[in-house]
Amino acid sequence: MLRIVKKAEMTKTKQIGIRILAVILALLTAALLIFAMDLNPLAVYGGMLKGAFGSAYRIREVVIEATSLTIASLGIAIAFRMQFWNIGGEGQILMGAFAATYFALHFPDLPAFFLLSTMIIAAMIGGGLWAMIPAFFKAQWKTNETIITLMMNYIALKWVMYLQFGPWKDPTALGFPKIPNFTANAILPKVFGVHIGWIFALILVFLVAVFLNHSKKGYEIAVLGESEQTALYAGINVKRTIITAVFWSGALCGLVGMIQASALNNTLSIEVSEGIGFTAIITTWLAALKPVVILLVSVLFAALVQGASYIQTAFGIPQAAAELLQGMILFFVLGSEFFIRYRFVLDRAPLGGLEEEMNK
Repeated sequence: MLRIVKKAEMTKTKQIGIRILAVILALLTAALLIFAMDLNPLAVYGGMLKGAFGSAYRIREVVIEATSLTIASLGIAIAFRMQFWNIGGEGQILMGAFAATYFALHFPDLPAFFLLSTMIIAAMIGGGLWAMIPAFFKAQWKTNETIITLMMNYIALKWVMYLQFGPWKDPTALGFPKIPNFTANAILPKVFGVHIGWIFALILVFLVAVFLNHSKKGYEIAVLGESEQTALYAGINVKRTIITAVFWSGALCGLVGMIQASALNNTLSIEVSEGIGFTAIITTWLAALKPVVILLVSVLFAALVQGASYIQTAFGIPQAAAELLQGMILFFVLGSEFFIRYRFVLDRAPLGGLEEEMNK
């Protein structure tokens, strides 16, 4: 009989080796698809690299994509470290963008520094409070946070849609369902041609790493993630820890909403989240919840997205095929995590003994 057994702790060298092998196998498998389209795999892969890093403009696009993805992934990692499965990043991003937009629209004459600071704080509070709703239910009644956080994404989406078609609709947009654009002092400034959010991301990588690995609250989150009974035995306030950790998880996702609305969209819309909340789940898991690795994985994922977008036009590849290439690479890399954590064991029981067990 074939059984799946959890492995003992594996060295980092072997883990890296398995992941590299997964990437190589993914590229070889994807090459078959490229051959089927009568294209040269090496040329296509070279085109993906060119599309991601071939010019200063493309590098800036990768940095922009990676910035929001990194911050959202850091937020998701805080909740995941506690084994609170926060699937609500999309909704928290939207609600953070909503809170920031409120101040951008209603206080447009504030000086840029004060307005942007207020928008950042409001976005983090908005995202954090939205995340606290399922956290409270989990802490109080042990509800399933996966379902609640997922469903709350759609509530946030419909709320923004209501604002877009209703009370916040731009009267000068000739009937088009659009919220007014932000004034110049509500738009994040740029540093080296990229909005200042990339600096926020680097600072947050450091702060979240310190928080999770070198703070009392980070220790409590880790203990609670391992065992609630152990946390109770250690005197940890379980309910407070759940609510606090998930608030900060949602707050970072809310910050992403402010960045997306201010620096990229210059307004609030239902497209402001761009699927970042769901993508962050993948990058967080691939990075094993480690902040520094999250930064690296987010950059690589952003490069993959930009490269796949480039080969669509450069080689005439359909969007579906480009997305299939992305999916195959991700599938293999995610699948490698199984072989890092588990192994197959073949039980070679004698035939007579097997028959005897079956008769029992």
